[in-house]
Amino acid sequence: MDHLTNASIDLSNPRMPDLKPIAVSALADTGSVHLCIPEHVALQLQVSSQDQKEVTLADCSKRLVDYVGPVEIKFNSRTGYVGALVMGDKPLVGHIAMADMDLVVVPKTKTLKVNPDSPNIAMSKAKYNAHWIRPRFEIRWVPDLQPPA
Repeated sequence: MDHLTNASIDLSNPRMPDLKPIAVSALADTGSVHLCIPEHVALQLQVSSQDQKEVTLADCSKRLVDYVGPVEIKFNSRTGYVGALVMGDKPLVGHIAMADMDLVVVPKTKTLKVNPDSPNIAMSKAKYNAHWIRPRFEIRWVPDLQPPA
């Protein structure tokens, strides 16, 4: 099941450190793969098109869009570097960026959080054991994060 939530993130162009980061409200969608940014955000970040990708939208239609990058994405204490699809009217954070920053979606509170199993530094798996049957990118849903008693 896909989970959606809004989150405040900072986007910047790591190739242009003098350019100020852009703070945006983004939709975090566990059912989406890529970071997606509107054209006006791509222009503000001054990121160049690296390629084009054909994407399948939620209504099953297909569309050819620019793939730009790199984009530095920050959420709380986490930082990731990803490519972005230029599309839509609001930034969307897909599971590549969420996995890179080791973030989890909490469905009960509809919030995006740093993985509670690794609160200090992002955890990642560089290689999966051939005996495991798991997706390439693992997004965990934490049912409920309770503060310590």
